[in-house]
Amino acid sequence: MPTPTEQPSPTPAATAAAETPVIEFRDVEKRFGDNVVLKDLDFTVGRGERVTLIGPSGSGKTTILRLVMTLEELTGGYIFVDGEPLTHEERDGRRVPVSKKHQKNLRTRIGMVFQQFNLFPNMTVLENIVEAPIHVLGRSKQEAVAKAHDLLEQVGLSDKAHAHPTSLSGGQQQRVAIARALAMDPEILLLDEVTSALDPEVVGEVLNILRRVAETTDVTMLIVTHEMSFARDVSHKVMMFDGGHVVESGPPEKIFSEPDHDRTKAFLGAVLRDT
Repeated sequence: MPTPTEQPSPTPAATAAAETPVIEFRDVEKRFGDNVVLKDLDFTVGRGERVTLIGPSGSGKTTILRLVMTLEELTGGYIFVDGEPLTHEERDGRRVPVSKKHQKNLRTRIGMVFQQFNLFPNMTVLENIVEAPIHVLGRSKQEAVAKAHDLLEQVGLSDKAHAHPTSLSGGQQQRVAIARALAMDPEILLLDEVTSALDPEVVGEVLNILRRVAETTDVTMLIVTHEMSFARDVSHKVMMFDGGHVVESGPPEKIFSEPDHDRTKAFLGAVLRDT
């Protein structure tokens, strides 16, 4: 028996669960015709980790998010969520698609906030937020509505529940989109240049909301942004992409202060000079 000061060793199953990445890219390839966007891409994101992808436009960053959201199809390789294949698995030595039911179940663990808000214009703000929790997660209307009101309060839009998206500013629409993604209680939150379509004066309010989400939840985040101060503030790890490859990765203080690769130095020099 262990002494009072000793802790029992974790079981092999518990150790494996703790070490299983929430997201894993393994030998991922994505082509659009003859254009190879991603090639032999391997990386992992741990549970509760916030990873930011930086790099020039066209380097494959948004494609990565769209693959995790299954909005694009893999050309080759595998993506795993909690150790389970997201779109393809290896069976009898062959790479084959997983079932639609399996994929749909994994998708419910993933939320995404897009550049262009993607709200339903014919629905009110409240209806936009409760639609998926009711029809995808099977929650009661009462539960979904209560959760939606709580989220609207968190994003500072308690008085806009019955407004339509077209009557809101861009910053307000993006805050609704954040609330809608969080209403699904996602294990993984994907953020795709969420401030790029906003007027400069409202960028800060949206980023502050996301900072609070990062500080107050353990949701795993995979982020694409050109807002370097935001990336520095919220990230556990920053990955520099160029030409569909990871050029280098590391903690934000290392990447932003002492990058090793000349491509990272050139990119950050240009981006930070323009801010």
